[in-house]
Order: sequence, then C-alpha cells, then structure tokens
Amino acid sequence: MSYAFPPGGLPRQDADPEGASVFTTAYALIPASVQRDIVTSFLPGWHNARAWILARPMSGFAETFAQYALEIDPEGGSDSPEPDQDAQAVLFVAHGTVQLSIGSERHDLRPGSFAYIPARAPWTLWNTGAEPAGVHWVRKRYQPVDGITPPDALVTHDEDVPAVPMPDCDGVWATQRFLDPLNLAHDCHVNIVTFQPGGRIPFAETHVMEHGLYVLSGTARYLLNTDWVEVGAGDFMWLRAFCPQACVATGDAPFRYLLYKDVNRHPALAI
Repeated sequence: MSYAFPPGGLPRQDADPEGASVFTTAYALIPASVQRDIVTSFLPGWHNARAWILARPMSGFAETFAQYALEIDPEGGSDSPEPDQDAQAVLFVAHGTVQLSIGSERHDLRPGSFAYIPARAPWTLWNTGAEPAGVHWVRKRYQPVDGITPPDALVTHDEDVPAVPMPDCDGVWATQRFLDPLNLAHDCHVNIVTFQPGGRIPFAETHVMEHGLYVLSGTARYLLNTDWVEVGAGDFMWLRAFCPQACVATGDAPFRYLLYKDVNRHPALAI
C-alpha cells in the first residue's frame, strides 16, 4: 500500500505556472503539484523538520482544525511538538519510520500507522530511520462535555482496521473508521474512505461538518460546491461547512483519501 505525500522540490522554469489551484468562499483545492519546497514552514520545537500547512482555522471559512504534511529528516523530530495544551492530534504515516511516545508508551510507526493523541497528553515524535519520514498531522482543540470522559490514546494501522461498506453500494464505497463513531467522547473523526473504480458518492452531500481530504491514491472527479474537478494522489481538498460534495472514482485503481470531519457537538450559538 502506498500513501501520497507532498513532492517538494521546484518545477522547471518551462513549467506552466497557471496550475489547478482553486480558492473560493466554499472550498479550496491545493494540488500536489504546488506543494513545493518554498511553501513549507519551520516550526518552533521541531528539529530537522518542515511542514506544509494545508489548512488552518479561518474566520468565515473552515474554523475547527489545522492540517499539516510534516516531513522529518533522519534524527529529526520533537520533544515538544504541540504548543496548545488543549489540542488533540491525529497522525498518519505516509512513508518512513518514526517513534511516537505518548506518556510512558512508545510506538514504532511505519507507513499506514494511525495514532490518536488526546489533548493534554505529553507526546514526542522522532524519525528513527535512515530516510526522511512523511506524516500527515491533524490538530483540533478538544471540546469537553460535562459527564463524558475524554477519549484515550489509540495507535493502530491501516491493515488492522476493516473497511465497512456503505449501504446499498455493492461494496464499491467503504470507510475505515479508526475511532469508534458511536463514542461521543470524540469531537472529530479522521477516516480513510475508499472507492473502487466507478464507485461514487451518489448525491451531493451538504452538511455542517468541515472537511480536510488528502488524496492518498487513485483518481476521481470530485464535486466541490458547483464545480467538478479532477483530483489525484497528493491533492488536498478543504471544505467549509455546507459545501456540496460528491465524487466518481476514475482510473483502474482504488481512490482513497484521508478524511477529517468535526462531529458529536452542538454548534456554538455565540460567534
């Protein structure tokens, strides 16, 4: 199994600068082709690492989360990765090997590894391999609820989480839910959604959840608001609440993406 990650580098001078990036009031499309060296950030507390910051809270757009593609060189990493004590994290390893410590527990992660890290949990992350490691990182401030115990940490792997087919789709549309969807302790989910070639979302979903969608593999035609766009491995789609979406998987390989959404909480009535 392979998982896409920003290519870095810089296009040749004879490349077409027009590109396919789109930013609208309803969605943004950040293609893999523009995820290059000169748009990375270096972060306090991190050593020999850089990040493509693909989404951050923006007033009037998507407000609940930030999403990074984090590249960590050999022996790079952090003993203080998270500056916000109220932030929870999801990590998904695209390539390379890293060691994650959550409290006193250590976990050796490889491509396809998934980790959920609760807010206020001390954690560290270091590259233990000889090659750079690529890690997708989603951050969200946890919303506690009286009477509900916050969730525990979880470390698992793509291969160990079954894909659950959606109803009435003959198995061509399935979701791997790394976190229990019935557990109200969680206020967000990060899943992998897979469509077999020709599979589709057969209606224009229009809902309150914000989305970050990083395409891990395959290709599709994706509806974003009123626009059908062609997307493929490494492309990132960022959807604000109520942006209509649908898709049709194209090509001859499965179309898979890492999906963030906020769930299980009342909307705030004060803005």
